[in-house]
Amino acid sequence: MNSPVLNCNNQNGMAIVSVLMVLALITIAGLMATRTSSTEVQISTSDQMYKISFYAAEAARAYVMYNADLYGSQNIDSADPLNFPNDADPNAEQLLDAGSNQSYNGQVDYLNASSPPRGSGYQVGKFKAHVYQMACTGHGPRNSSTSIEAGFYRIGF
Repeated sequence: MNSPVLNCNNQNGMAIVSVLMVLALITIAGLMATRTSSTEVQISTSDQMYKISFYAAEAARAYVMYNADLYGSQNIDSADPLNFPNDADPNAEQLLDAGSNQSYNGQVDYLNASSPPRGSGYQVGKFKAHVYQMACTGHGPRNSSTSIEAGFYRIGF
């Protein structure tokens, strides 16, 4: 009686196994690429929200520069900072929202008066440098906010 012979050189089905392995590798690579791109979208969205709120805070700095009543002779009391924008300003609403969900606010603090900085061209003893600090906060979409603090001085008597 002949014993059954196993044929070890039979390669039936190897093509399907190879194709399934390649398909599994391509699927894993695709899933990883999808996850990476999703993370990149979240990062870029967060960066965009930060930039929008940062530009709003920069707009607050410009607002202070063009509103001398915030750092003029009315604001020389270090105990009473001035908040901006105030509701009495007719341009405040126009400046706050240009249809982009941005707004800003802040305050200007009077710190002290000292001699004018060297090289400023102003005579020491005749003029004073009134030193201020402003804190500006910009607000953007999705509750994003950025704060900027800056010091400046104005020359006066």
